[in-house]
Amino acid sequence: MENKKELTVKEALSKASFYCSASEHCSAEVMEKLKQWGMSDVEKQEEVIQHLIRENYIDEQRYCRAFVHDKYRFNKWGKAKIAMTLKQKALPATYINEAMTTIDEEEYISILKELLRTKDASIRNASPYERYGKLMRFAI
Repeated sequence: MENKKELTVKEALSKASFYCSASEHCSAEVMEKLKQWGMSDVEKQEEVIQHLIRENYIDEQRYCRAFVHDKYRFNKWGKAKIAMTLKQKALPATYINEAMTTIDEEEYISILKELLRTKDASIRNASPYERYGKLMRFAI
């Protein structure tokens, strides 16, 4: 059994601020990192999170906007998958809804059409009915 030294608040703040300055993170992600780093005291974790929010390392509204932008543009995720993932991170629905409105509808449809063309080309030995069903399930 390994005895890991408990992470102090000062050490956690240092590591977490570096972690948050490298890329956008929400409080749920930072909380998970604190646990991985060996900070088990929930009150200390909350203290670190509150400090990071005060110092603007964590901004959940900003995180939602960045997450939506990156996932639909670069990862080609759909709206349902993006919204579900953000909800799993326990982010406020108002932030999620606001961020979802930033999706350019024309670009979104363009990405979907391109994904469907690629998927259509990869479907082998299917009747037109099966092909249509597979494309519809993929699009949904």
